[in-house]
Amino acid sequence: MEATLQALGNILLKAVPTLVLVLLLHFYLKKIFFTPLEKLLRRRYEATEGARRRAMESIEEADAKAAEYEAALRGARAEIYSDQEAARKQWREGQELAVKEARTRAAAEVDKAKAGLAAEAGQARTWLEGESQRLAERIAGTILRPRRSEV
Repeated sequence: MEATLQALGNILLKAVPTLVLVLLLHFYLKKIFFTPLEKLLRRRYEATEGARRRAMESIEEADAKAAEYEAALRGARAEIYSDQEAARKQWREGQELAVKEARTRAAAEVDKAKAGLAAEAGQARTWLEGESQRLAERIAGTILRPRRSEV
């Protein structure tokens, strides 16, 4: 057993320089290779994430502007519709006024025509009364006049 321990001690003694070399290599590679590589990867990740974040912010801004544009468009459409409705209402009122005026003029014309017809009817009655009176007198004169053959 003592030989085994002595052999193990010799192996460990021979392994110390290798262990020292491995530790030196580890720290050397860590300082020279892995630290700069880690910094480079971190910068790359931050740049990628930064670009992604900026892209997301740009998308959010674009969505906000699109929503704002849609709201402005809806407002403009509503304003146009209200202007059109006001114009239609004004046109309808003008049309109703024109119809009222036309009805008033037509009623006045009808009244004037009725008055004219009444006047003409009155003249015709007067003339017919006079004419009927003349005819009655002629008829009475013809009937009352003695006939020549009877006398």
